Amino acid sequence: MNDAKAALGQKILAIKKRKGLTWEAVATALGHSPVWTCAACLGQMSMTSETAAKAARLLDLDADETATLQEIPYRGSLPTAVPTDPLIYRFYELLQVYGTTWKELIHEEFGDGIMSAIDFDMALEREPDQKGDRVKITLSGKFLPYKRY
Repeated sequence: MNDAKAALGQKILAIKKRKGLTWEAVATALGHSPVWTCAACLGQMSMTSETAAKAARLLDLDADETATLQEIPYRGSLPTAVPTDPLIYRFYELLQVYGTTWKELIHEEFGDGIMSAIDFDMALEREPDQKGDRVKITLSGKFLPYKRY
């Protein structure tokens, strides 16, 4: 990932904490979803000039930082080795255990293709449960069939 975007992401996390902001509050101020807003602030999406200006006002960013928010990122924030952070590792583990199952089920339902990570939506919510709250993540990506030529 671009070092400037990564450094700015860390600065935004510190500002967000200092100001007592939630991703929901930042997202509302920017007019986007909390998922997209968080990804953009952490350097994985590019903001329009209008959105970057709103972020700059909310987060007290300077002109160079505002410009950095608008840069097209080098996507992929994880190292190439197996992640060691326990939460991130669980997603890696899900792919290891269920990846082939998801692939098989998607191909059975849609045919030969992929789920887009570009034309994509995601939502995260807390799901109350008497045995302990659950994390509910909904992924929705456009199906893209492989072209035959």
